[in-house]
Amino acid sequence: MDNYPAIEDHALIGDLQTAALVATDGTIDWFCAPRFDSPSIFAALLDRRRGGSFRISPTGTNYVTRQLYLPGTPIVVTRFLSADGVGEVIDFAPIAGDQATDRHRLVRMVRVVRGQMRFRLDCEPRFNYGRDPAQIEVTSDGAVFRSPAMTMNVCASRLPNHRLVREEDVHRTEHGIQLVADLAAGDIGGVVLETSPAEPVHLIQPRELVELFEQTRTFWRSWIGRSRYRGRWREMVERSAMTLKLMTYAPTGALVAAPTAGLPEQIGGERNWDYRFTWVRDASFSVYALLGLGFTAEAQAFLRWLNNRVRDAAEDSGPLQIMYRIDGSPHLTEEILDHFEGYKGSSPVRIGNAAADQLQLDIYGEALDSLYLADTHDLRMSHKAWQHTNALVEWLCDHWDQPDDGIWETRGGRQNFVYGRLMSWVAFDRAIRLAQSRGRPANISRWTDMRDKIYHQIMTHGFHDKREAFVQNYTNDVLDASLLYMPLVDFIGPTDPMWQSTLRAMDEELVSDSLVYRYDPIASPDGLRGSEGTFTMCTFWYVDALARSGRLEEARLTFEKMLTYDNHLGLYSEEIAPTGEQIGNFPQAFSHLSLISAAMNLDYQLDHGAGYVEPVLGHGLKAAP
Repeated sequence: MDNYPAIEDHALIGDLQTAALVATDGTIDWFCAPRFDSPSIFAALLDRRRGGSFRISPTGTNYVTRQLYLPGTPIVVTRFLSADGVGEVIDFAPIAGDQATDRHRLVRMVRVVRGQMRFRLDCEPRFNYGRDPAQIEVTSDGAVFRSPAMTMNVCASRLPNHRLVREEDVHRTEHGIQLVADLAAGDIGGVVLETSPAEPVHLIQPRELVELFEQTRTFWRSWIGRSRYRGRWREMVERSAMTLKLMTYAPTGALVAAPTAGLPEQIGGERNWDYRFTWVRDASFSVYALLGLGFTAEAQAFLRWLNNRVRDAAEDSGPLQIMYRIDGSPHLTEEILDHFEGYKGSSPVRIGNAAADQLQLDIYGEALDSLYLADTHDLRMSHKAWQHTNALVEWLCDHWDQPDDGIWETRGGRQNFVYGRLMSWVAFDRAIRLAQSRGRPANISRWTDMRDKIYHQIMTHGFHDKREAFVQNYTNDVLDASLLYMPLVDFIGPTDPMWQSTLRAMDEELVSDSLVYRYDPIASPDGLRGSEGTFTMCTFWYVDALARSGRLEEARLTFEKMLTYDNHLGLYSEEIAPTGEQIGNFPQAFSHLSLISAAMNLDYQLDHGAGYVEPVLGHGLKAAP
């Protein structure tokens, strides 16, 4: 198991329809196409022998590596330094556009900047999670891989002095090809991997590689240049914004929770899930970040996706599903890949997600909160969208007062989770505001009655007098970090004694050197074996709660500490292990969304004084005039 790279030892590249991970040794060990949720082509991250990979690195072992993103872009540069020379592999994916396509390209440009180096390329795709065989045709121009469902080309490059890669240097291996080439200072070579190629395998001129590089660089620098964030943590916020953009499926505007599947929450454990789908909750949070940074078009694209899901639920007279595929399909059947050993032996490896069938009442609050926030920024919903929203709120009137599966998707049975009630309160509160602020027709008296009933229920049954804290559900005294969200949605004032005592209780039980656990699975069994690390999103929520509660110096220190847990490129997975490494699917949208929100709010607090709230709305966004 030692030959698995650390989860954090990766960069993310993508073309806005799919993505790949590039390890610090020059290996692409995760890539699915033509979409994020398609079967894998490279999945060595989940099985080093059967998953498939694509590595470019110097021959021999006498070198060290460094990796960085080209500033203002998600173009990754992996540098190899030796006594004989310095070389670079520059990886990126040309933008695929807003129309769904099966054609996707990964460009791997190789250049030597000092001395000379011999590079070796090993490309071994294993289609459909390693289950589909491939026919391989090898020429001096590259190779063609044909599986039952896909054709993929790997086209080699001509060197500047017109030397071709020699045919005898291209070798057929059991599952792929191996290519060796010598490059000297100033040489640029490389390959282009293309799924569903537009033309037969052919030689690529170096200038073509450079043109694709410049086009991709220009796109990303132009895009991030639209950000209006000018706060203290601009580099981290902009890197998080680009990471979220990479995880957004451009044809629909849907945001995946992560581009990976099966990466464990505990090494060797069973908490391994497929996150390549769009959670209503996670994606709704993106509206705060996108609008806060000034990316209105991206917020609008997701809101269209969300309104379509609300429409589907209203037309079926049923609930929202908690997650969907990126095209809006509700079908996420879960299966286990028995032939994969899992990351460092962490099995089972699951694809699909059975949690899609869970009842999670909090998602209505997140959805309505994002719709309300958009409305305050003059992104008004249409008449039909309001009718569908109205129907959804009416459904919630009839169903909010029941046990659900909770935000953490536990598999230990339904409970009356306080967070579910909290966000149901948010749903009614924001629906009322949406109706009143624009004079929209609604059963406001009924919605107000529901909102007030939830408020009194939470205050009566959700606060544990002996613990002096709001707790996870009505039948236990377990603390739950999701309740850090209470003051962030204005359910309770951040200086209210009931909240202050809750925060102190969390300090003592859920916080470990500034990192925050979601809950104690021993005290509140969740139906799964093993434990987990601290939850990155909860730590950033903790920063926000501290700042709003008047503990501004602690908030800033906690935030700065959290920034030391990112990887070498500013990326975060879902969790942090007790020893400090990143675990869980990578990178995680929730982590980067909450980082952006915490940074924006902390900037406001530092500029205006501890505990400053007005005229801040939600996650630190100024209300529209």
